[in-house]
Amino acid sequence: MTDLGVKNRAAPLAQSEPTGAAFAPVSPVDIEARGVTKRFGETPVFSDVSFRLARGEAVALVGANGTGKSTLLRCLMGLIPATDGSVHLLGQQTDRSKASVLRQLRANVGLVSQKHNLVPRLSVLSNVVHGLLGTYPGLRHWSHTLAPPPSRAAALHALERVGLAHFAGRRADRLSGGQSQRVAIARAIVGAPKVLFADEPCASLDPSAGEDVMELFFRLARDEGVTVVFTSHNVTHALKYGDRVLGLAQGRMRLDATAASLSAQDLRGLYD
Repeated sequence: MTDLGVKNRAAPLAQSEPTGAAFAPVSPVDIEARGVTKRFGETPVFSDVSFRLARGEAVALVGANGTGKSTLLRCLMGLIPATDGSVHLLGQQTDRSKASVLRQLRANVGLVSQKHNLVPRLSVLSNVVHGLLGTYPGLRHWSHTLAPPPSRAAALHALERVGLAHFAGRRADRLSGGQSQRVAIARAIVGAPKVLFADEPCASLDPSAGEDVMELFFRLARDEGVTVVFTSHNVTHALKYGDRVLGLAQGRMRLDATAASLSAQDLRGLYD
């Protein structure tokens, strides 16, 4: 695989300043958090988180276990409400949008979660076709045998991109953990999302497959203008595949900087 180290990459679409400073991206803003706080009962997860992400940015969200990275992703998607503050996704304020607007928003958003959530008894291809249900609800996209030819073709192309087209007819419950993760990624990208969230996308993959997946995310951002936000404990991935790095620690956003300005030691300090 081509070495895409930070030093050899093109300049990011937008530069960032430390958290709380003015940030003026040169591309349209796809995601904006304004003073976002999340509590479960009386327990705070994080407080007063603010940032803006420009279209086509690849952004790594890092921090120790329990700092709220996954919770923040869910707030950004509008899957759970923020306790305080607001989130704007693709120009819509998620906590003030009607359910129909949120459904339309989510049709333009892909999610790769730590739980693959495949339907075990269905084929790999049918599971990927499910990624189009947000755009085309109904039974036709429950099974690849019912899906229209363009949808099947899109699902096969997505599987090709993750290297599993030859597994299209295999049942999902006959896959390894790493294969299941790649099918979940294909399902997330089949609808050509404008924004892609990935929560520890390489956690169940071997190093080579993990590099392939991160390379795919990088290309989605750079070549197709997809805004990619991924969480990771792999500081090398954060620096190599992120234009920007956001770091959570002690319930606050402690880091917001371009990847090119950071070192691995800078990120490891978030885990102390």
